[in-house]
Amino acid sequence: MNKKLIAMAISMTALSGVYNMAQAADVAAGKIAFETCRGCHSAPGYSNAYPAYYVPKLGGQVPAYTVAALKAYKESNRPHRTMMANAYDFSDKTMEDVAAYLATDTDGSKKARGNHGDIAKGAALADSCLTCHNDSTDEGTVNPRLAGQHANYLEKSMHEYQSGARKNPLMQSVVSSLSDDDINDLAEYFSSLEGLTSTQ
Repeated sequence: MNKKLIAMAISMTALSGVYNMAQAADVAAGKIAFETCRGCHSAPGYSNAYPAYYVPKLGGQVPAYTVAALKAYKESNRPHRTMMANAYDFSDKTMEDVAAYLATDTDGSKKARGNHGDIAKGAALADSCLTCHNDSTDEGTVNPRLAGQHANYLEKSMHEYQSGARKNPLMQSVVSSLSDDDINDLAEYFSSLEGLTSTQ
């Protein structure tokens, strides 16, 4: 089997994993529940006002990570008042449904906004990140996909781990020694890859 066929087989297997996970939840119900989120997350390149950063792309994100993120907002473990308010009334089932919907909503814009960092330097730095953030969508995956995410959102996330605003001991340890330039270059590298999409 040639390399293209092998790559296609791997891609199809990964996608089937996403769809199998989504079947355990209610994708249609997730789409309805997501309507309150659509104003910000379905506008390609829409920017948060203050601090200024592009609203993250969610299409094709790992369901388990989406659920974990929503729970973190609901429990006030992530600092964003609008997200905290939106997630406050979500039940665990609603979070799972929304996550399942987002995992299958992959037809939106693939364009990510970069930050003019050094992609080559970012790629070298990313070696240690790719063990966990390898863009896998296999069943059981819990680490978020970063490929195709807006650069300044990734920068914001890494700075929040450094400051402790986002609480994850592993991530805090990984990013603790990164300089602002390192973060800039890493974010540019991941934003240059094809991956996440804007939601439809």
